[in-house]
Amino acid sequence: MSVVRTGGSEINGRPPNATGTVTSPVPLMNWREFACGWGAAFVNITVTYPIYKMIFRQMLHGVQLRQAFGQLRSEGITYLYRGIFPPLAQRTISLSLMFGVYDGTRRPLVEYCGMGQYSAKTIAGCMAGSVEAILMPFERIQTLLADANYHQKYKNTHHAFRLISIEYGFKELYRGMVPILWRNGPSNAMFFVMREEADQRLPKRTTLVTQRTQEFVAGACIGAFISSVFYPLNVIKVTMQSRLGTPYEGMLVALRQVYNERDRKLRNVYKGVSMNCTRAFFSWGIMNCAYEQLRKVLY
Repeated sequence: MSVVRTGGSEINGRPPNATGTVTSPVPLMNWREFACGWGAAFVNITVTYPIYKMIFRQMLHGVQLRQAFGQLRSEGITYLYRGIFPPLAQRTISLSLMFGVYDGTRRPLVEYCGMGQYSAKTIAGCMAGSVEAILMPFERIQTLLADANYHQKYKNTHHAFRLISIEYGFKELYRGMVPILWRNGPSNAMFFVMREEADQRLPKRTTLVTQRTQEFVAGACIGAFISSVFYPLNVIKVTMQSRLGTPYEGMLVALRQVYNERDRKLRNVYKGVSMNCTRAFFSWGIMNCAYEQLRKVLY
């Protein structure tokens, strides 16, 4: 099944081009969108992973940035990129699905169903985020490998997957699913709506440098804002996923526990948000710039 871009008269469902010939249909699931998302995520993760580890320690232990940096420095360079394979695998596939599923969902809603642009973008963003949640086991393993308490228990990603599946069952890999669903769907919808609004409203740049700079800044500001808004859900997710083999607890139970453990102060729940905002700024800036560059190459 395929859809075509609107504009001009159509011949058997296919619009003519400038010369009057019929153009090829655009497939619902465009492989180029999947490829651009995958490549953008690869560049992003390899650059920003050390920053993620410092944020993770702040989320998990509620420590200051200096203490988190001191933990990583004392562990040495050997452990700095420990656990990078799960987020690399998860985020490359995740962003590939994010852009591919979003584009493949939005276009039919607009072109076949006649849905408004904002409604279609919101539904498509939530759909893409929900599909991404399938890859949650990678996020689960990443949490355990980044936690110093499990350094001696699990050697690497494959070892952790195998032992957890044998000792606790496959269900354990999906601990913390609820906060991830609450995070993924709405945050994806916000990202795509804000990103496309910025693309339409910001002035068009004429030089390559100013164009790349604008793409970076736009993606960076949007990503930093959304990441900060949904930060408490990440804290809850990390808290739930740092446990292994214990009875399952709900999202509200985990939030209450974090709140109580951090002196019942809301600002302590947000500990690490400044570093997370900084990481998101560079991460989404790099991702948006890389994505746009890959689109220019593949299209």
